[in-house]
Amino acid sequence: MVRISDLRAREVVNIVDGRRLGLIKDIDIDLEVGKILAIVLPGAGGGRFLGFLGKEEEIVVPWERIVKIGIDVILVEVSGFADPRGGPRINYESTV
Repeated sequence: MVRISDLRAREVVNIVDGRRLGLIKDIDIDLEVGKILAIVLPGAGGGRFLGFLGKEEEIVVPWERIVKIGIDVILVEVSGFADPRGGPRINYESTV
């Protein structure tokens, strides 16, 4: 069994290009069926001080895109990743 707090401490890495996507910021859960739908990662938009200078971007990775949950990292397969700097919330469900 893995706890959510344990998941949040693991780095997320995209196996398509080897890019580090960061640590899990949030998790989308379907409470009716008790299923995790997606993991939410902070975007790469720097230049803000604690989110005060604008809305923070997010990267949403559907649960189906998680390849492996390891001891230290979570491997995801996200093709067509674009740098989200200056862009809106990225949801990879539409790029599958």
